[in-house]
Amino acid sequence: MFSSLFIYLDFFGLENKLLFSIFALIAIYLFLSLDRKSIFWYGFFVGILWFWWISISFIYYELVYLIPFVVLFFGVFYGISFYFLTLLDRWNLRFLAMFLFSFFEPFGFNWFKIELLFINSYFYADKITLLLILVTISLIVYFKSRLKPIYLILFLIPLIFVLDLENKKTTLPDINVYLTQMDIPQDLKWQQIYQEELIQKNLEVIHKAIEQKAKLVVLPEATFAFALNLDHDLMDTLKRLSIEIDIITGGMYYDGEIYNNSTYFFSKETVQIANKVVLVPFGEAIPLPKFFVDLINDIFFGGASDFIPAKKTTDFVIQGIKFRNAICYEATKDEIYEDNPPFVIAISNNAWFTPSTQPTMQKLLMKYYAKKHNSVIYSVANGSQSLIITP
Repeated sequence: MFSSLFIYLDFFGLENKLLFSIFALIAIYLFLSLDRKSIFWYGFFVGILWFWWISISFIYYELVYLIPFVVLFFGVFYGISFYFLTLLDRWNLRFLAMFLFSFFEPFGFNWFKIELLFINSYFYADKITLLLILVTISLIVYFKSRLKPIYLILFLIPLIFVLDLENKKTTLPDINVYLTQMDIPQDLKWQQIYQEELIQKNLEVIHKAIEQKAKLVVLPEATFAFALNLDHDLMDTLKRLSIEIDIITGGMYYDGEIYNNSTYFFSKETVQIANKVVLVPFGEAIPLPKFFVDLINDIFFGGASDFIPAKKTTDFVIQGIKFRNAICYEATKDEIYEDNPPFVIAISNNAWFTPSTQPTMQKLLMKYYAKKHNSVIYSVANGSQSLIITP
């Protein structure tokens, strides 16, 4: 509970830095002080409370029967992982095991960030803070039977050096940006019969942004749920509209061999297309040897092929200002923020996982990367709130 409350309270719109700071310290204390059997169950329920929502996407692959197994998988995986962290107990180094585990990204999936516990607290959410807090609490656990409580409190003094008390003022670019708010159900979005209506909805949004004198309109990931580049009439329509307003939109892209999940940038009758650099593990690419990739795609995905990632990130120059492109999962990966881009446009389709805590986790992770890289993130998602996330 203490390791997960920051997610669920944020989900309900509740924020209290003091409470979240206390919850985070208690969560770390319990991890460092519980016996080995209890640690398995600690990890088991953390795995479920953080990642149960991944199972919802299996509805849309017609694999509903797998949902309980997916939920249990995350529970068992993190239960076993946490249990193995106790192997260093004989040297009183469980704190070091947890710190090293914070770098562990199985199959490239990095959403289990232990330092995320501090994202809405009075502490910095970074590795140095995590290490200092782990060492501090570990000393308290070690000496709690040897010293009086009043002396144990003294161990907390070093934490004043990792208090995040800054009140940053972020300057946004002087561009009137229209962030679309869309809620198209996932089971409807990809139906062929619905595509014409979806196109009209997207065009209505663009016209509304023009009416409001916006300079840029941003639509969600794959909001054109087909190979947009093959619809020449629609491409021409979007190019004409881009005379009045710059347009960022998600759509599929077909290069003659494979389909890709892409971002289209229309400006002054020209178009720039950016493919994803970082693919979603097991969603867009199977991070396993080719034999297993083909087998899994044949059994679960009707023989579909993996997407092919782009070789480098893409920047769009909008009204003279450079914006880094990020599509959904990419907005929570270091690769997108390599050179600390000042502005990022992140488009997502969260309808795969709603209603759930997935949009909340995504928001918290983007907040983490915004702070880490001093980036402003314009986030637009189908199925969840559009946001501007500042450092």
